[in-house]
Amino acid sequence: MPLAAEPAVAALPLMEQFYTIQGEGYNTGRAAYFLRLGGCDVGCVWCDVKESWDAAAHPRVAIADMVAAVVQHPGRNVVITGGEPLMHDLTDLTAALHAAGCQNWIETSGAYPLSGAWDWICVSPKKFKAPLPDVLRQAHELKIIVFNQSDFKWAEEHAAQVGGHTRLYLQPEWSRAAQMTPLIVDYVKKNPRWQVSLQTHKYLDIP
Repeated sequence: MPLAAEPAVAALPLMEQFYTIQGEGYNTGRAAYFLRLGGCDVGCVWCDVKESWDAAAHPRVAIADMVAAVVQHPGRNVVITGGEPLMHDLTDLTAALHAAGCQNWIETSGAYPLSGAWDWICVSPKKFKAPLPDVLRQAHELKIIVFNQSDFKWAEEHAAQVGGHTRLYLQPEWSRAAQMTPLIVDYVKKNPRWQVSLQTHKYLDIP
């Protein structure tokens, strides 16, 4: 269940916020403001933001202040990520962002129930805590991180659980990109319902 029990959530633990270019998945190349929330118990061994895991380590920032920071920039796409953002009730945050004219995009493992109102839902399941079937069915984008060759079978198992509208992506884990990218390219050529996703922001050195 979400960590916040109160009916109205006025503040959330915020690890970092920044305006950048979305580097991966369906919305690659689009300007976006990232709100990275603290808190995660999924525990991916290859997570590149392990400092986000402890929610208590990050200051609680008022939703109004987050929205005010977002609208200082011309882009109106907002990525809510983590950590695992769905550990928190995101109803009030997404309502405030929509009221400010923003599009709400989420990046989640799908391990917690969906809260909030979303224009784009990217589910990237992790082996350490299974995604919920209901969240998978609502995903606009299924992004599988490929670390080992066995992950292709794992990807198909999750693809069987999403809706017909869901776009399917295979993305090499960054430290294994040299080994996995050629396998992904070959797999997508043989299974063209999948697409290749790359962390282009890392290749282009976009912060």
